[in-house]
Amino acid sequence: MKVSEFHRAVVEEFGAFGRVLVRDSVIVALGNRTPEDALEAGVPAGEVWLALCRAQEVPRERWHGAGLGEPRD
Repeated sequence: MKVSEFHRAVVEEFGAFGRVLVRDSVIVALGNRTPEDALEAGVPAGEVWLALCRAQEVPRERWHGAGLGEPRD
């Protein structure tokens, strides 16, 4: 997943609130960082996306994100 695909998936899943989640949600699985901080630290966008989905309890069938294939786990 590219960072641009990550942002598209966030908007598709969370709408305008997605920006707030990416900027302000501290996620334990990302080393107690926000998704934004994790991306800036070089964590792969796909990893950040899955951590965000888990933290926000997005149903697994939507973890693949906007226009992307099914997750490989």
